[in-house]
Amino acid sequence: MVSLNTPICDFGRPAPDFALPDLRHTPGRQIIHTPDSARGPKGLLVMFICNHCPYVKAVLPRIVRDCRELAQHGIGSIAIMPNAVEDYPEDGPEHMLQLADTLDFPFPYVIDESQRVAHEYGAVCTPDFFGFNAGLQLQYRGRLDASRKEAAPDGAARELFDAMLQIARSGRGPAEQTPSMGCSIKWRNG
Repeated sequence: MVSLNTPICDFGRPAPDFALPDLRHTPGRQIIHTPDSARGPKGLLVMFICNHCPYVKAVLPRIVRDCRELAQHGIGSIAIMPNAVEDYPEDGPEHMLQLADTLDFPFPYVIDESQRVAHEYGAVCTPDFFGFNAGLQLQYRGRLDASRKEAAPDGAARELFDAMLQIARSGRGPAEQTPSMGCSIKWRNG
C-alpha cells in the first residue's frame, strides 16, 4: 500500500463531467449520476473513496455525518470508487452496496469502472475530496480532518465540513488547505 498526499487546490477549475450509473437501481430503470444531478444549490462535494483502504475506513462515519449535515446547507455529495476491482474485489459493486446500506450513505456511491473520471479529476488517493461551489468551480482540495489510518480525536477541527460551509456561504474556499492523505488509487496496469 502506497500512501499519497493530494496536490494543492486549483481554485476555479471546472468540475469534469461524468455520467455514472447508480448501483441501486430498480428493474427497468437505471439512474445515472452526473455533477448536475448530485450537486446541491450551494455546491458539490465529490469524494473518491473505496471499501478496503484503512484511511477511508477510519473516517467513513465522519464522512457520512458531514455529508448529511452539508446537505442541510445546500451542498450535494457523491462518492466515486475508482479502484480496479479485478485486483481489489473487496471494492466491487456488491461490497459497495453492502457498505452503503450498512452506514446508510446519504449520497450516491458509484463505481468508475473505466477510471476515466478519476483521471479527469486528477484523483490520486482514497480518500480524495473535491469541493465545488454553486458554479461547479473547485474551491477545496484538502483533507476531511487530522485523521490518518486512525480517526482523529473527538473534537478535531472539521476541516472539510468548515470549508464546504464557507463555500456554501461565500462561493469561495479557504486559502489555507491541508492536503488529504490516503492509499494510492489502484490503477489498471500499474
